[in-house]
Amino acid sequence: MMLIEEASVPDEVLPLAAFKAHLRLGTGFAQDDVQDPVLKSFLKAALAAVEARTGKALISRAFSWSVTRWRDPSAESLPIAPVRVIEALEICDADGADLIMSPDCYALEIDSQRPKIIARGGGFGSIPFGGKASIRFQAGFGPQWSDLPDDLAQAVFLLAAHYYEYRDETSLTRGCMPFGVQTLIERYRPMRLFAGARA
Repeated sequence: MMLIEEASVPDEVLPLAAFKAHLRLGTGFAQDDVQDPVLKSFLKAALAAVEARTGKALISRAFSWSVTRWRDPSAESLPIAPVRVIEALEICDADGADLIMSPDCYALEIDSQRPKIIARGGGFGSIPFGGKASIRFQAGFGPQWSDLPDDLAQAVFLLAAHYYEYRDETSLTRGCMPFGVQTLIERYRPMRLFAGARA
């Protein structure tokens, strides 16, 4: 199984001016933009960390999920949410020949924790030995920063500010995710049932 991020979050989506205001950085100086690359890197790092902890794509972009066997031949759970649209389902054999499945053969089951691609009819069909199935989809709350829920946007700001403040700190005690960030993202974390297995 492998999740691939097909497109990264574009720099222009990052709320750089708002983040500078959050940090209370001075403005109106000749070199206002000297820290921009560093601030963008902290915002992207915080986005990635929050996404990893919550299993949510914050900014919409393309992903692909590859499997070598179906866990359930009638439904395959996707590892990240919220999924907006399934773009393609392809089954590839060991020689690299692709079979593109018709969109009429599957549907998206929207779920805030574990979205699924559901087979219509008799199932997805078998994956050849040495081959794989690849599901391409779009996931995220929306294409703009303003599409994020307020608590997740605030969590990213708090974590990025933490990275900025302790950018020279190498000890683990201050490098861990702050409690305030954990509190904000807690309700978005994947629910675990049945002795730790994902629902």
